[in-house]
Order: sequence, then structure tokens, then C-alpha cells
Amino acid sequence: MKFDARAALRRCGSTVLALIMGVSLVSAEAAANDAPPAKELFGAKDLPMQAAPASFGFYSKGCLAGGVAIPTDGPTWQAMRLSRNRRWGHPAMIALIERFSHDAVEKIGWPGLLLGDISQPRGGPMLSGHASHQIGLDADIWLTPMPQRTLSYQERETISATSMLDKSKFLTVDPSIWTPSHARLIMMAASYPQVERVFVNPAIKKKLCDTWRGDRAALGKVRPIYGHDYHFHIRIKCPPGSKGCKDQAVVPAGDGCDKSLAWWFTDEPWAKPKQKPGAKPPKPKFAKLADLPKACALVLNGPAPASEQEATYGTAYRAPAAIPAAATSIEAVIEAAGEAPLANIPVPSPRPGLQ
Repeated sequence: MKFDARAALRRCGSTVLALIMGVSLVSAEAAANDAPPAKELFGAKDLPMQAAPASFGFYSKGCLAGGVAIPTDGPTWQAMRLSRNRRWGHPAMIALIERFSHDAVEKIGWPGLLLGDISQPRGGPMLSGHASHQIGLDADIWLTPMPQRTLSYQERETISATSMLDKSKFLTVDPSIWTPSHARLIMMAASYPQVERVFVNPAIKKKLCDTWRGDRAALGKVRPIYGHDYHFHIRIKCPPGSKGCKDQAVVPAGDGCDKSLAWWFTDEPWAKPKQKPGAKPPKPKFAKLADLPKACALVLNGPAPASEQEATYGTAYRAPAAIPAAATSIEAVIEAAGEAPLANIPVPSPRPGLQ
């Protein structure tokens, strides 16, 4: 058999190339595993990326470019927990909050909004507290009315929001705390056409189902979820032209006062996950920068404005000189909340689909 030197060299070269590629892949994987969690990277940014406003990715997996901050104080709102630096959002979200706060005061007599978390300066995963709020299109509104004085910095850090739940009864709204004005506030938030969902505690959703006598068209947007008894969570749709932004699935038809709500009043949602005897609890996995949309690496490392004052109302956004009147759809929604319960109470069923 004649030895073919060239063929041997080709085989040797292929083997070496495969080894090099294998080592490169292992090295890349090791580097990815050693990379810091994305929440540490985004949580360390004090100012937004200076760019045209854009939301990239999904509410729980993305980032925000060109974000703006709502002022800590406005005529009808005050921002809470200022040390978190989470009062940033897409200009569309900030504009809605301002309009909502004015409408709530003028239309239903709510004293003003206390604002919880919106987003970090560049969005992304947060160091604590939220899975969503990553693309500047989510905002938490306290169910505690704004006091008629300016809160101090220390008060904003330490005051607790008020839970609407009766501590002595399972998933029941406390009638001594809950008022028809709370119902009107939540339903007003859901009435805006750009609002995709309003998340509340299941007990609050049930209370609305049982007592709301106004237009129920927006009630389907009010979705039950864990927690959310101290505040409610507004989520808006991806703004027009947001090519890199992914909307959530359309809310199912109806008012949501059906088996999907009844499921929350069974044992299943609250049952602890079963583990095999002796099994170690799984280690939490935190998203890395590589797990987010590719644009987020550019957002993370992009240029920042010179100061927060410049970023609060940057060139991409200016506070409106006058808040526009509420849409006629809101007028149809804001009606007195009665106390008459619904005739039909939903029957428990298997867990529904995504909220």
C-alpha cells in the first residue's frame, strides 16, 4: 500500500482544526458561564443610553435605549423609593403616567399617584424585585393615595404601601380599606387604548368582577397575578414603529371573570413544588448579557447624557405643555362602582394559559 503524504496531511489538518474549534467552543462556553449576570451590568448604570427611544425584546427579557425619567414630583404624582433609580421608561410610558395622574385627579377625585418602579435607566434585568420592567413599558402604581404634602426623601424610602387584603381571610379584599375609588382608579388605567394589561392581586380582580357596574369592556385587561395587593402594575403595548419590541399575546376575549380567575382560589397556585427526597434545590439561573437581544450589548455600552437633568427630559421627549383631555372611552368606563355581586361565580378549573 502506497503512503499518500498529502492525504495524511489533510487528515491531520482536519483533526487539528476540529481540536481548535472544540477548544474554542469550550473556551467560549466557559467565558459565557463566567460572565457576570446581566442584572449586575444593567443595575450599575446610572444614566440611560443617549439615543432615539427604543424598546428591545420582551417585557421580561430586553432593554431600553433613549429612556427618560419622570420627575420625582409633579402636580399629581410623587415618585417613591428614589434610591433604586427606577423611575426611567420609554417616553410613551412616561407620557401615559403623567396623563393618567392628571385624569385620576380631575375625573375621579383621586388625590394623586404614588409611583413605584418603572424601569432602570437602560432597562434590563433588575437586581431585585421584578422579572419584567425590562423595556421601559411597565410601571407600578401604589394603591395608597398621594398625601397632600411633599414627602421627604426618607419617607419615600421607608413608608409602606397599604395592602388591600383582609389578613384574616384567604384572598379577600378588606372592606375597611378598599373603596369604590380604588376600583375606578384601576379601571381608568385599563381603559387607555395603549394599555395592554393591568396586573392586580386575584382578590382585587374578583372584587372588581363582583361589584363593577361600569363599562366592563376594559375589565378583561385587568389580570390576576401573585402579589400586587399593595400596588397595581400597568403594562403598555410596544409603541408604534418599535421593530425590536415584542408585544405580549392578546388578552383573551371577555371580562376575565371566568374559570381563569376561579383557578386562583384553588390550592394549585399556592402549592409548593414537589421535590424528590434528598434532592438538592436547583441553583437559581440568572440571565447573562448574551441571553438578551443583541441590541442590548450596544445599549449597555452606549454613550450617556452629561447629567440626569439632561436625561430627564432629553431631546427625544418633552413634557406636554397641557395634558390632553381624557379619551371618550375613559368617560364610558368611569362610572360608580356598586356593591351588587355577580349572579354567577366561576367554577374552579385547571390552570389557564399565560396571563
